[in-house]
Amino acid sequence: MHAITIEQPGSFTWAEVPDPTPAEGEVVVEVTASAVNRADVMQRQGHYPPPPGAPPYPGLECSGVITAVGPGVTGHHVGERVCALLAGGGYAEQVAVPAGQLLPIPQGLSLQEAAALPEVACTVWSNVVDIARLRQGETLLVHGGGGGIGTFAIQLGKALGATVIATARESKHAQLKDLGADLTIDYTSTDFVEATRDFTDGRGANVILDIIGARYLDKNVAALAPDGRIAIIGMQGGRRGEFDLGALMTKRGSISAATLRARPIPDKARIVRGVHERIWPLVGAGTIRPIIDRTMAMSEAAEAHRLMESSDHIGKILLLP
Repeated sequence: MHAITIEQPGSFTWAEVPDPTPAEGEVVVEVTASAVNRADVMQRQGHYPPPPGAPPYPGLECSGVITAVGPGVTGHHVGERVCALLAGGGYAEQVAVPAGQLLPIPQGLSLQEAAALPEVACTVWSNVVDIARLRQGETLLVHGGGGGIGTFAIQLGKALGATVIATARESKHAQLKDLGADLTIDYTSTDFVEATRDFTDGRGANVILDIIGARYLDKNVAALAPDGRIAIIGMQGGRRGEFDLGALMTKRGSISAATLRARPIPDKARIVRGVHERIWPLVGAGTIRPIIDRTMAMSEAAEAHRLMESSDHIGKILLLP
């Protein structure tokens, strides 16, 4: 088969590589589409190597058709249409996947469209609901509202009965409001702390989903409501920062920080089950839908990464082998 390989940090090659074979508990999926994530960009740059045992190629989600079933797998068969959460390997013609990380194609979606869902659904579900425990009537602040994570988080927050605030460039505000955002903040010209507190009558956000990391630590604490929860899932603003611990204690606040890629396989399977049970019915009903900016050929992966780094897209960028 062929896959996108990284011969040296910063560059891609569409190269012939060995076909995958399914290990115990795995299936092989012929890839119909994969999606671009920030982690793929970091891997290309040499900053985010795949965890032990994962394919060396980028790609954290895909959709396709099962072509082989490994020993110990039950409930799946050759020819089945699926989408999957991956530890790597989606930028390829085939990929081996633990069976617990497979999801059926949601009702009403094409096989190609489904590739835009697994990584964002599992990331948002595990951090906003499983860890931060967003509840009906609370306020959710989503940083990076125009990306794949952000557009999904806005829709899920509204589906759960929350008020949703999103930060994004002004050019994206109309589309984010169409997705359900109650307030959009242009982070390039407006202080999101002040805007959030004004919108919530001084209370702040109950849950903050943050992709920035260090640069926003202190400001996120300032924007937090009493008993609020900050879920950090990215470090676009740096790895190390300072914040006022006293302010966090006064608010009885908490901060969690988690990645999805390196979690143990049983934990990923648990998250996938939660997504299947709670999120997939919302997708099937049309309450949540994949937001796809564009589709590109796998050979255009470098251009897709340039677009991702520019943040000029809204939602997901799909790659087709």
